[in-house]
Amino acid sequence: AADGFEIIGTGGSITNKCNEIFLGNNGTALRFLTALVCLGRGRYILTGEKRLLERPVGPLVSALQNMGVAISCHDNCPPVEVMANGLKGGEITLTDIESSQYVSALLLCGPYTAKGIMLTLEGNIVSAPYIDLTIRVMNDFGAKIIISGKHQYTVGTQNIYTGREYYVEGDASSASYFFLAAALAKRTIRVQGVARKSAQGDIRLLAILEKLGCRVTDGETWVEVSADHDLAHGDMTFDMGDMPDMVPTAGVLAAYRKGRTMITNVAHLRIKESNRLAAMVTELNRIGINASELSDGLLVEGGAPHGADISTYNDHRIAMSFAVAGLITPDIKIADKKCVDKSFPEFWQELAKL
Repeated sequence: AADGFEIIGTGGSITNKCNEIFLGNNGTALRFLTALVCLGRGRYILTGEKRLLERPVGPLVSALQNMGVAISCHDNCPPVEVMANGLKGGEITLTDIESSQYVSALLLCGPYTAKGIMLTLEGNIVSAPYIDLTIRVMNDFGAKIIISGKHQYTVGTQNIYTGREYYVEGDASSASYFFLAAALAKRTIRVQGVARKSAQGDIRLLAILEKLGCRVTDGETWVEVSADHDLAHGDMTFDMGDMPDMVPTAGVLAAYRKGRTMITNVAHLRIKESNRLAAMVTELNRIGINASELSDGLLVEGGAPHGADISTYNDHRIAMSFAVAGLITPDIKIADKKCVDKSFPEFWQELAKL
């Protein structure tokens, strides 16, 4: 398609043209493909870079084993090896999961299992808005999901996906760096292609910006953030369990605000592309900001950041967050700029427009 992509599906019949799939450091692809390849036939190995091999996938592997899949991993981490023979489905319970993508991966495969799935979630659930987003997209493509109680999902096999034309909204995570730029540089920036009414959890960063004194206006396909004075002062606490990918953005924001900022309910950031909590503490300290790890988050004392050479840990979100700080603080230099290519290859060109 001229302004998008045309995808020819296989109706749930997964071919096996290469038994080893190398995924770099892409945790999303790892989790989604771990479930997806189970619909195929034969041997699959999912592997990647050193950091990916340190990121847990055990709860998803266990759930698939309980459905009769011959699947294994190493100490709860990749490589994942699957001897696929279709996916039976059945009843699954996940408890205290560290990634909502385990849920999305299982739900997405549900219509193509032999007998459907009934998935129950217990305990702590991170990034819950992205489960709702998964269900919305599945419904849009013709699947039927029954939600019983608070966190019980049933996916039948009567309604499989049907092709259609589909508009994919812009990525709220990528937009956040320009919302941050508006707040720090005290200017007005409009981002096209996103909407405040989005189901994406990361759009909720706008509520934090408003609490800190920014003005937010929006239309059907754009969001504009304006700031013309210093960010609100004082001690504040933000539960970011529904938007954990916004923690680097919020951590940099906190560095420029007078007062103490506590970010909570994000312990699972230790298993992202980097150990994001440790990385944020190290790099905030490097620019002269007092920051420390909590058991489930960060504590940041706002101050007057200065320039420094920033390590990115091959983590796109660390790179982009500190790059925005470089708009207003001289001599902040980002190592390994190419790591942003994972999610936002045009980032540096867009940032230069500011």
